[in-house]
Amino acid sequence: MDDAKDSESQLYGSAPDSASTALLMVDVINDLEFKEGDQFLELGLTAAENLRELKQGFRDAGLPIIYANDNFGKWKSDFNALVHHCLHENVRGQPIAERLAPAPEDYFVLKPKHSAFYGTTLNILLQALGVKTLFIAGFATDICVLFTANDAYMRDYRVRIPSDCVAANTQEQSETALALMSRVLKADISPSTHVILDDPKR
Repeated sequence: MDDAKDSESQLYGSAPDSASTALLMVDVINDLEFKEGDQFLELGLTAAENLRELKQGFRDAGLPIIYANDNFGKWKSDFNALVHHCLHENVRGQPIAERLAPAPEDYFVLKPKHSAFYGTTLNILLQALGVKTLFIAGFATDICVLFTANDAYMRDYRVRIPSDCVAANTQEQSETALALMSRVLKADISPSTHVILDDPKR
């Protein structure tokens, strides 16, 4: 009977970590080889520096870190290949990828659309981890971060979006999206310098 329960647990999802809080990093591994890439890079680098510090805080606290990345419409996409591409092939997004490269213990999901929840295993992973509060950071504030935060809110997660760890093509676009998420999704948009991480088992 115990073996059956173990098998059922594995079938429906389990994870080695257990924590009420997790960090979700949206589309931070990106070559930025698009029309507005140069414009985005300047704001993205500042956000990446802040996010690197926040990620280290999560690491030090023993809290789970999850990457959610576009598959760029390629259904044979491989996250490790994308990381290698952004780190080693002299692309515009390389400085950001160098600051935010995943560690072996980090989780990741590939997403086909804007939201990290749409068509992915993210919600199952978060439930397996026991997450209640979800920090969402990354790019772009007014597109994929916004759609992901909306879906998190509708699934009853407490949403926190550190305002200095997100970026869009312009600062105005980012600030408008943050204000919307604060008002409509009840998201806490305090900057990462105000973040105090709880014990992972709480």
